[in-house]
Amino acid sequence: MWPNVPDFDQLLRSAQYSAIRLKMRDVYGVPDEASTVERFRETGESDLDPVSEYWHEWTAMVREATMRGVAVRRARIVSEPVTLYTRHLYAMTPVDIAFGEVVRWLSRHNASDLALPGNDFWVFDGHAVRFNHFTGDGDWADPRISYTEHAAVAKLCITAFGAVWERATPRGL
Repeated sequence: MWPNVPDFDQLLRSAQYSAIRLKMRDVYGVPDEASTVERFRETGESDLDPVSEYWHEWTAMVREATMRGVAVRRARIVSEPVTLYTRHLYAMTPVDIAFGEVVRWLSRHNASDLALPGNDFWVFDGHAVRFNHFTGDGDWADPRISYTEHAAVAKLCITAFGAVWERATPRGL
């Protein structure tokens, strides 16, 4: 673990009322998703089994958080035409939704006038901000993650997320 960065599981499990996430990349190349993306590329099929090895930890954490009353929301800014990776994420989103997450999508051309942070992020309970850092190829960068509870940074992220959320389109089941 990187110094001074709380574990994600710990942050989500300790959240009391909200966990918001903004994703802004069109492609992620993280190793733990490589096989599912390749399967989608080859077959057009996605892993929609919430108890599969790919999903089981995530769905358990989200279900536990939402059952406690935590609003878990994710917004994605995507370029058009969408990438194979974005199509893959879109196809898998019903699993996120089924376990209580609310997901919206915004075309990048509709985000041009929004002030956005430079990196993807999570904000927990309006104050704990966890940024994810990636290489140009979409793999984890070093250091991969940074964390802050600085009020101005939290406000920037919450405001950016709210602006994206307001314009974005819900992804239903």
